[in-house]
Amino acid sequence: MNTERKTRALQVGSVAVGGDAPVSVQSMCNTDTRDIAATLTQIRALEAAGCEIVRCAVPDMDAANALHGIVDGCTIPLIADIHFDYRLALQAVDSGVAGLRINPGNIGESWKVAEVVRACSERRLPIRIGVNGGSLEKELLERHGHATAQAMVESALGHIRIVEELGYDQMKVSLKASDVRRTVEAYRLLADQVDYPLHIGITEAGTTWAGTIKSAVGLGALLYDGIGDTLRVSLTGDPVEEVRVGWEILKSLQLRQRGPVFVSCPTCGRCQIDLIRVAEEVEARLQQLTAPLTIAVMGCVVNGPGEAREADLGIAGGKEMGLLFRKGEIVRRLPQAELADALVEEALALAERFEGQD
Repeated sequence: MNTERKTRALQVGSVAVGGDAPVSVQSMCNTDTRDIAATLTQIRALEAAGCEIVRCAVPDMDAANALHGIVDGCTIPLIADIHFDYRLALQAVDSGVAGLRINPGNIGESWKVAEVVRACSERRLPIRIGVNGGSLEKELLERHGHATAQAMVESALGHIRIVEELGYDQMKVSLKASDVRRTVEAYRLLADQVDYPLHIGITEAGTTWAGTIKSAVGLGALLYDGIGDTLRVSLTGDPVEEVRVGWEILKSLQLRQRGPVFVSCPTCGRCQIDLIRVAEEVEARLQQLTAPLTIAVMGCVVNGPGEAREADLGIAGGKEMGLLFRKGEIVRRLPQAELADALVEEALALAERFEGQD
């Protein structure tokens, strides 16, 4: 894994981005921003799942005016997503958001862009330039034929240049498409040309099942290359699932730790317990834990005991029975009906001890 690529550091509210900071997990509310109560309820659910930066759409001035109430009730940095109307950006800045997501090229006349950049500069607010393969400039599409990776990079560099020429450098950049190969190629091309932090994601990735796979492939490839300072998994579904998937991607590459890492076997003809039910039950009951435990749920005596011993906690199944392991030691032999409860009980106790050491 390439960990040598260093980007310039910036601050998004309380969250450090770039430099030596860890990759942060973001999501976006799908509530009506004008409904402050509903938006705050969703933000709290996202934060409980591990969301570190949250974004809200700002389609009109009513939504922009609602941001102040959301910021006041929000404990994680809030980003305002702005298109076309510079007045929405100015109102968002005045509302106390931690940053803006804009494309300077679609804000309008240069003096409008200058007003937005000036407002951000006065408060040292970062601007995320968000290039999307589905909304590239007409002249780029005509020149390149379609939304190629090169066209996306050219768009990003053009937007960056606008902000740089206004004397501001607190930027991060995203280059998202729904196509995995094109997205990865675009980020790799841009990473060789700028040192701004990069926000990575596969946009419009799809439903939870398909979108999780596409996002894991694309983001995993980029993160393994050392590309990515913040990420969002874009799913058609509950945004809480975006956060959970984002953390699993980071954990799988050992870039971050939060909550359990589950190891479970795919089952085969040797399995003599209902392992699928046990594994799904244990994962569901422990998904809110934040302690970085490794928990193994194994179905037979071939690989089961070895994996269970390597984990903080684990079970290895036998004939309608199972062995419960803690830190490599056999704790108990239990009937199948008691395995899930016993493993969950041990995990909760170990997590409590772990958190007590912090």
